[in-house]
Amino acid sequence: MADTIADTRRLFSKPQNLNDAYGPPSNFLEIDVSNPETVGVGRTRFTTYEIRLKTNLPIFKLKESRVRRRYSDFEWLRGELERDSKVVVPPLPGKALFRQLPFRGDEGIFDDSFIEERRAGLEQFLNKVAGHPLAQNERCLHMFLQDESVDKTYTPSKIRQA
Repeated sequence: MADTIADTRRLFSKPQNLNDAYGPPSNFLEIDVSNPETVGVGRTRFTTYEIRLKTNLPIFKLKESRVRRRYSDFEWLRGELERDSKVVVPPLPGKALFRQLPFRGDEGIFDDSFIEERRAGLEQFLNKVAGHPLAQNERCLHMFLQDESVDKTYTPSKIRQA
């Protein structure tokens, strides 16, 4: 044991150049939830959110996409992931049942502050889910993030990397 000396020399590393320091990262996944739009009138009124995705991960077929989704679509995605994957799925921002009561003095679930709070919660949810390596293999996540419309009658399956 006395003959063993710990090797404390530094590992050789290649000097970093400007392209390495300021070039695109080797793997990235950026998801933004933005531009909420409230559409409809009365009981058919709802808010949609724009989801923008940018990535260079090979598992995604499109490197940039932009789709619109409503809260019920997020609920569908969460349900699919809970049912078909081995991922612990984080919670969605709440339904805000109290805000849906009639005779309130504000816009309820269509109030700007509530919509912004929900938007931030949905963005946080999506980034946690999409950042998980096992969730990235789920067809429902790819459909949600990249297809123009969500086919809720799809057959659950895994995405195979090319």
